[in-house]
Amino acid sequence: MAYNATIGLEVHAELKTRTKMFCASKNDAHEARPNVNICPVCLAHPGTLPVINKEAVRHVLRVGLALGAKLADYTEFDRKNYFYPDLPKGYQISQYEYPLVSGGELCGIAITRVHLEEDTASSIHDDETGATLIDFNRSGMPLMELVTEPVIHTAEEAGRFGRELQLLLRYLEASDADMEQGQMRLEANISVSESDTLGTKVEVKNINSFRAMERAVAYEIERQSELLSRGERVVQETRGWDDAKQQTFSQRVKEVAADYRYFPDPDLPSLKLSEIADFAPAILQDALPELPDTRRERYAKQGIKTDDAEQFVSYPLLGAYFDTVSQSQSSDLAFIQRSANYIANDLVSIIREMDSRDTDFKGNMPISADRFAKIMSLIGEGKISSRVAKDLLRAVIEEDKEPEIIAKERGLFSAAATDVTAVIDTILAEHASVVADYKGGKEAALQFLIGQGMRTLKGAVDPAQLRASIIERIAV
Repeated sequence: MAYNATIGLEVHAELKTRTKMFCASKNDAHEARPNVNICPVCLAHPGTLPVINKEAVRHVLRVGLALGAKLADYTEFDRKNYFYPDLPKGYQISQYEYPLVSGGELCGIAITRVHLEEDTASSIHDDETGATLIDFNRSGMPLMELVTEPVIHTAEEAGRFGRELQLLLRYLEASDADMEQGQMRLEANISVSESDTLGTKVEVKNINSFRAMERAVAYEIERQSELLSRGERVVQETRGWDDAKQQTFSQRVKEVAADYRYFPDPDLPSLKLSEIADFAPAILQDALPELPDTRRERYAKQGIKTDDAEQFVSYPLLGAYFDTVSQSQSSDLAFIQRSANYIANDLVSIIREMDSRDTDFKGNMPISADRFAKIMSLIGEGKISSRVAKDLLRAVIEEDKEPEIIAKERGLFSAAATDVTAVIDTILAEHASVVADYKGGKEAALQFLIGQGMRTLKGAVDPAQLRASIIERIAV
């Protein structure tokens, strides 16, 4: 029997702010020394009072605008009560009834809400002593939680949503969303049923990559389907993902909202956002950058290949470099498309050769946009061939000289038509037997003649043009 899978995602992302969510301790996700960025507030000392981080609120509101969501006019913070060693207060300050953001969508997936809360401390288990140690550096960091509607039906859809959200957060500079650093954490709620009615929900935690999420979702769909097919019941619970075993495992029976005994935090004021000038939607909207989908649409209108465009969208610094190059001749679509092709293929290949660790293209470009644009113009003007352009690009990077100077020094400028004709005539005369083979139907013979011509002209001619010229001269 075929079963219907329904998936909802909960995504936590640490926000980029100077200080923590409710205190002045430094917000530094990269701090390796334990218990350095701490204070009486994030350690929950008696008598301490929290203060709301304005920049964290601003980040979440901007995310809401980017998602096309509804921004709250009234909002408040709540206490989410539960006991765990990494939660020093015995409760987490979060939002329940009045989140900052409601609705919106991304990748066609409807969003339920986006709200703010504080992160917990980190629990570190010492295998040698068997002790569990607590590092409070993370305690109180500003954390954005986004919850989707249960409208996802495949593991691939879930992965696509997660990757696009990560990209959006980086564009907004709201979060680095580095999953390896724990700056973005995923939880998937999965249910399987025989009908359109939702089945029993199982939450899967401990997911540390998009690929792991896709595998966890796929595994859980198969596990629940097998249980139902045997007439057994799916238990509502929280499960973890074991990446080594590639399977989920039971952790605890799933809590419900009532278990947390939410109530408004009496130490924090409720907020009337319309009364805070900096949070006016028009001001926030004007400060938004060009978003990934808008950039994709712009590249499509310019005729950029889909794969090349996706590179420029996925790696903003690479995209910004392409934009700078294309702006030098913004009305010349041929120039823009040529530039996109050479950046996405030849330049990217050179960058990877130079620094295999720069997988996100975050370093400096090895050639200025101005010099790159000059190479593209030389192709368009017919002064160099497309083959020569690849060599010239590498030479400019290696020698740090202007393209025209290197092209002149190396004799890379395209040969004049009369020079090409003279070279072709010489080659045909020297290889009369090969010409005869070509006339006899051997196509490989033509490739030999083209190779001879490219070698003699040192690549200073377009191969397609040379091919056409050889065929024309043979026919004379």
